[in-house]
Amino acid sequence: MGEKPHAVLIAGIPASDMTMYHRIRFSVGDPAAWIGWSEGGVATSHLIVRDIEMDRARSSARADEVSCPADWTPEGGLSGDRAIATGQATAEFLVRRGILRVEAHRDLPLLFADCLRERGIEVDCDRDLGVQDRRAKDEAEIEALTVAQAATESAIRMACETIARADAAADGSLHHDGSPLTSERVRALIDRHLIEGGMATRPAIVAGGPDGGDCHELGSGPLRTGEPIIIDIFPRDPASLYNGDCTRTVVHGEVPDIVSSMHAAVVAAKTAAESTVATGRTGEEIHQAAVDVLAQHGYAMGPADQNHPDVPTMPHGTGHGLGLDVHELPLLDRGGPVLVEGDALTIEPGLYAPGIGGIRVEDLVIVEATGVRRLNTLPMGLDWR
Repeated sequence: MGEKPHAVLIAGIPASDMTMYHRIRFSVGDPAAWIGWSEGGVATSHLIVRDIEMDRARSSARADEVSCPADWTPEGGLSGDRAIATGQATAEFLVRRGILRVEAHRDLPLLFADCLRERGIEVDCDRDLGVQDRRAKDEAEIEALTVAQAATESAIRMACETIARADAAADGSLHHDGSPLTSERVRALIDRHLIEGGMATRPAIVAGGPDGGDCHELGSGPLRTGEPIIIDIFPRDPASLYNGDCTRTVVHGEVPDIVSSMHAAVVAAKTAAESTVATGRTGEEIHQAAVDVLAQHGYAMGPADQNHPDVPTMPHGTGHGLGLDVHELPLLDRGGPVLVEGDALTIEPGLYAPGIGGIRVEDLVIVEATGVRRLNTLPMGLDWR
């Protein structure tokens, strides 16, 4: 017996499922399905979307054919539930084409799989579908990332300069325009700056002093002079749906010696990691380059030792992929895969100690055949006056 006729299926809501959006480059807030198959050796594709979106999809979506669920009404009719109806229509489309098996992406809604299996269609999971093909960014995607990163850097600069130029009270707390400068207030300034620049915001990390000792702590309360303050901003550009991601650390006033030493080690580790990046290298090699430099400066990997709160460590990997999601493959960590040309990578080593605070510096690079294309322009120092 020959192999059953099969197709590739990517389905979901393009406005939130970035694998679906990446395949069709068309955003809509309703369920949709993209089917790709071969007829007579010629690849073709079909997009099923809500009826009121068909004209817009025909003009801009990446698909050879466009239809709506009503065009594929099964004998028993379509459900009044829009998501179920789209799943039923997808199954009917496949049955009429004689396609009895689909290879689907890892995020295929269970509802779609249920509708297909109800009609006797086999559903196999292709774990790499919609993951590997999103890694190699084309020039349009790199331009979108460049725009998003520029807006992110603008917000980073504003936040770091606001902190660095604040007034310090007798108790060490910072004040701006006559009022206390807190993590929450800086976060609000960042949001306003980004929104005015056309970006969509997420809660930024503004973690000062001990808060910065936890690499994922958002930060809260008053900011103080002489303490490291991590500013990590990762907004999305609504125009392209691509993300920016950048981190800097700022210190108001005099920089303590231990903070200066931590910062020097982090910048050296970041430089070593970036210089290791090239196609054919692995994410693990990039990570190891950073780890080796931190070790040369006397710093170890692993979580903070609560019994030694003044001993800095790096508890995380060296970076990750960036694109339509803030965190994508490849990871720059143990087991990180071989890099491909067009990978967009954050390089972000850091050191953290609960009794001191944290240092992290993060930039975005594009992997090229023999190195990287840097998308950042900001200085990496601690003094932003």
